[in-house]
Amino acid sequence: MLEPLRQGGPPPPPPIDPSAVAGSASCTLPPRYEAVGGARTFTRTTLTSWDLGERFDDVALVVSELVTNALRHALPADPARQGLDCSVRLHLMRWTSRLVCAVRDPSQESPVAGEAADCAESGRGLFLVESFSDSWGWHPSPAPAGDAPGASRGKVVWALFRLPDQITVAPAHAFPRPRSAAARPGTVSDGV
Repeated sequence: MLEPLRQGGPPPPPPIDPSAVAGSASCTLPPRYEAVGGARTFTRTTLTSWDLGERFDDVALVVSELVTNALRHALPADPARQGLDCSVRLHLMRWTSRLVCAVRDPSQESPVAGEAADCAESGRGLFLVESFSDSWGWHPSPAPAGDAPGASRGKVVWALFRLPDQITVAPAHAFPRPRSAAARPGTVSDGV
């Protein structure tokens, strides 16, 4: 069974130093299952703008699972009646060597990986998140400034993807092919 990672546990949560972030984007998602498609579209657009379109399939699958879990398990049954903010936010953050997908929801309950029956159509979300990302975890959302100490505004569930080192490859014409000894002026070929 998968164990969710809390802040401070191995591996460490993604860095929060905003000056180290090479790019970030976020969107608020409505509390409807149709929002999962919008999250995938937002992810495709963002990854393409960061030249990371080749990572879309894995990242979109993880984003879909994290957003689905937030919508299915983290929203109250009747949010209007309880007077709660039920927004779910998707954050994508890029560093030079990693990409983090984070979903913030209003629940303080930790994500729990379930054991799905072989014939079940659901219940494998966190298993997929663990399988397709390099690491994942969660931590309580920080309370806004001015709130009581220890107050929480839900949680953030994140998944980290390592990015390959960006190696710039010189175009082929930058390295002319050496000519064979027989073709070079002033050389003698022994016929071999």
